[in-house]
Amino acid sequence: MNVFLTGSTGFVGSALLRRFIDDQSSVSVLVRDTSSRLPINVDAVLGDLSILSYIKSSSAKLEMTENLRSVLEGVDVVVHAAARAHIIKDESVDPLVEYRKVNRDATLALARLAAQSGVKRFVFVSSIKVNGEFTRPGHSFLPNDNFVPTDPYGLSKYEAEQGLLKIAEETGMEIVIIRPPLVYGPNVKGNFTSMVNWVKKGVPLPLGAVHNLRSLVALDNLVDFIALCADREKSPKAANEVFLISDGADVSTSDLLRKVANSQGVKSRLVPVPVSLMAFAAKMLGKGAVAVRLFGNLQVDSSKAQELLSWQPVVTMDEALERMFSVEGLVLKV
Repeated sequence: MNVFLTGSTGFVGSALLRRFIDDQSSVSVLVRDTSSRLPINVDAVLGDLSILSYIKSSSAKLEMTENLRSVLEGVDVVVHAAARAHIIKDESVDPLVEYRKVNRDATLALARLAAQSGVKRFVFVSSIKVNGEFTRPGHSFLPNDNFVPTDPYGLSKYEAEQGLLKIAEETGMEIVIIRPPLVYGPNVKGNFTSMVNWVKKGVPLPLGAVHNLRSLVALDNLVDFIALCADREKSPKAANEVFLISDGADVSTSDLLRKVANSQGVKSRLVPVPVSLMAFAAKMLGKGAVAVRLFGNLQVDSSKAQELLSWQPVVTMDEALERMFSVEGLVLKV
């Protein structure tokens, strides 16, 4: 299988690169600079994906387009994991414009080039934020939920998805959309890093009364599912489908921290402070978005992946945490 991968130096992308190499696929990648460390058997295309979003033609855009055309010839599948990541405190003048440049415009330009070059399948790593920020108790997000995000990051991903599905109709190139929730694994920083360090140090945390439910996905599970969707022979039914993916076992913030403590062999010290009090304090401090992530529900229904593609998680959450701590402390990313 000939694979073209974007985002190969990122958290998910670097793990995907290792997986494709282990599967003996022929891999080419897009990198922004020559200092990126890549295996010697990987072909690299130098360029910045955002150049494709330029409205006007330029020498840089023309060169980038031609470089991509040359490498996409003979490629079976494009796995697009590069993106402008979600930033909690975005200081850009217009965040939506910046997100759209990479997450929507560059994505759709790359997909059109792929279709023109004869690529058969385009796998897009989207985000659960396309479905929303939280779920009601007893309800889970579904792939076919009818929702338009207002969050700039989520909206840019939603618009990219809509454009990709239109390209699929127009060109016949298969599109697979994957929306992961919180992804956890080694070698990436995220929202829970500080709390995890506190747990490891035995610092008391006021989170003992948090009884929410959240879906997460271990990096190993996400990579395994993306690799399955990249293989057209193994996943013919994935064509033009949207998938939500998770470990299959939802946990509360309190339970997650207890699992972290257990995997580290330390005792969790979680104080049962009322959630309403903490949420009010967070709102007063301008940390309302953080409170939603800590106290709110966000559950996804990943049964479609299991029923349509016969996929099952390759690791449990406990196993993933054990493996993770053998490499590095817990880190999480939305």
